[in-house]
Amino acid sequence: MRVLFASFAQRTPFFNSVPLAWALRTAGHEVRVAGAPELADAITGAGLTAVPVGPDEPVADRTVRAMESGELITPEQWVAEGSRMPDLGEGRPEELTWEFLTWLYRRMRVPKERVLNDSLFDELVEFCRWWEPDLVISDPITYAGRLAASVTGAAHARLLFSQDVYGRMREHYLRVKAEQPPEEQEDALAEWLGQWAERYGASFSEEMTHGHFTIDQLPDSLRLDTGLSYVPMRYVPYNGPAVVPKWLREDPKKPRVLMTFGVSMNDWKVLEVVTVEQMQDILDAVGDLEVELVVTLPDAFVKRLERVPANTRIVEFVPVHAVLPSCSAVVGHGGAGSFNGSVRYGVPQLVVGLMAPDVTTKSEYFERSGTGLSIVSPQDVTGARIRECLVRLLEDPSFRRNAERVRQEVLAQPSPNDVVPELERLTALHRTRGTGAAAPAGAAGGS
Repeated sequence: MRVLFASFAQRTPFFNSVPLAWALRTAGHEVRVAGAPELADAITGAGLTAVPVGPDEPVADRTVRAMESGELITPEQWVAEGSRMPDLGEGRPEELTWEFLTWLYRRMRVPKERVLNDSLFDELVEFCRWWEPDLVISDPITYAGRLAASVTGAAHARLLFSQDVYGRMREHYLRVKAEQPPEEQEDALAEWLGQWAERYGASFSEEMTHGHFTIDQLPDSLRLDTGLSYVPMRYVPYNGPAVVPKWLREDPKKPRVLMTFGVSMNDWKVLEVVTVEQMQDILDAVGDLEVELVVTLPDAFVKRLERVPANTRIVEFVPVHAVLPSCSAVVGHGGAGSFNGSVRYGVPQLVVGLMAPDVTTKSEYFERSGTGLSIVSPQDVTGARIRECLVRLLEDPSFRRNAERVRQEVLAQPSPNDVVPELERLTALHRTRGTGAAAPAGAAGGS
């Protein structure tokens, strides 16, 4: 079986796919990873075979250019045009008005997906027509992978890096759309994907948005109800090439707290969850706590800080999977690495800000499960508020007990290796290209 993973340029979604890619490879399948050229080093650094597609221009530069031209809405315009932040986790029926949903797709979702996908379509379809993959796996944002699979007859699936707010919001959209008069049933996402599909002699289908099935790495208690088909898989962390530092080879003398806002801060200033002023306020507020605070920050960010408390160790990078087992709490933005890793290792966590697409649903989960806390409103991200929440996480043992209970849920899920036979079955079920077709000359090679 030939399996193609497709990813836009950000490293986190790709990192999320590495354990499954290796499970398929060690099961004897051929695996390739298609992505923007700037992702090639990360792909080959994971020991996988890269297929660069699209231009060399970094996606961060394209994003900034799209904002400057007005093609992509800026964070400042979100509030001005939508009256509130565009929350993909929104589930309250009274808030899911047709006005809000059409604005969300027309002004925010589709322009963003265009910036990330439009440059990938042509070369990705060309490669799929040549290599003829049996299965294409892509993250929820990389629509180019599912479209290329659709037009070349491959089975295709999404691999989630978050809760499935993308699938649930699409479900809300279709439901509310059906309630509108026919002449008002606009669908910016279907129109965009339909135009690309027609370019390759195909037509839009809803499966281009959600795939034939979805691989979900979060346990049942974290899964959203969407009506879609899910394949559960245990989360196995991969944070890129990593070296365990010497200081991490000793047990902490005080409760260790990891504060991390994602590797993307190193690449995209627009993805900064907190400002330098806010970070200074946070460090000052927790500086007298009896903890060992480990903070990951880019060097350029650190140089702008005025003070670093004695209880704080600042590093540019630490392998999250190596440090989490020794942690008593985690403070982060709710991204895939820190959130999923904390769930995997049973560590209570405080999620800060609105950067992750599923912060709202994760906040609801914390309230329901008692495994963590959240500070969603940007104006509430203060040193005093973070200190208050952190003290609660450390002093109330129920957070750790509840987090450990969910950890057992994670460990009970099938591993990536265990999931491979199910992916083989589903590929045979959904693939429309003839199974007897020979591999193109020079395309097939031993694993």
